[in-house]
Amino acid sequence: MKTATRLLLPALLLAMPAQAQSADTVLLYAAGSLRGALSEIAKVFEQRSGVGVEVKYGASGLLKEEIAGGARAEVFASANMEHPQALMQAGMSGPVVLFARNRMCALVREGIAADPATLLERMLDPGIKLGTSTPKADPSGDYAWEIFKKAEALKAGSFVVLENKALQLIGGPSSAPPPPGLSAYGALLAAGKADVFLTYCTNAVVATKENASQRIVELPADLVVGADYGLTVIATAPPAAYRFAMFIMSDDGQRILARHGFSAPGFHGTAISDR
Repeated sequence: MKTATRLLLPALLLAMPAQAQSADTVLLYAAGSLRGALSEIAKVFEQRSGVGVEVKYGASGLLKEEIAGGARAEVFASANMEHPQALMQAGMSGPVVLFARNRMCALVREGIAADPATLLERMLDPGIKLGTSTPKADPSGDYAWEIFKKAEALKAGSFVVLENKALQLIGGPSSAPPPPGLSAYGALLAAGKADVFLTYCTNAVVATKENASQRIVELPADLVVGADYGLTVIATAPPAAYRFAMFIMSDDGQRILARHGFSAPGFHGTAISDR
């Protein structure tokens, strides 16, 4: 996203009447992969502003549908750009700002021999259970399908094989929730539901901290897929929602995102990596 677009949120904030700068709670709908980072950002914002932040985490596509259906969200932080852009194009929100980047990795359970050079071979292996999220409902699933398309360019027939064997284990409207306090991806691997799980690298880091026997395998260069995260403020939101959106885009907010493993486009310092 160009710098000019990223400056639209400050312009909107300046347009708000000064007497309306208070609110009890900001209602945030956010991608589940942002739970760690945005929970920390919300806590710092609450301490500094005195304004609470109430968060609902979930699959971005499902959250977008809830907002489009009238849910009382005020800020939407999505794991892609398309879902918030759809709300903007429908006149339901303001400009969409690129506020974080992620990328896809493979989370591999104990006993599965895989490295970047052999990952595609392992994924195509009929004996390997391949886990993904749910396309359209969750951008992580859409990004997995982008990996499948890239695999097709490397080996003819790969797309059909991968699409047919992919187990859409999370991110759908009827997907089972993860165990309380645990990563869904790590829990599914630990339960034997999948051998290899395509997920965000930030999610994979969390899973390996919970279960040291699981490994992160980077995608080979020909299969790399990145994820751009979009932020928008709902049109009916109070000024405090714009203040919170601006805090996410501030140096402090971007520093927190970077510390949680995201590439934060608005942060130019040195972050402490979680990896």
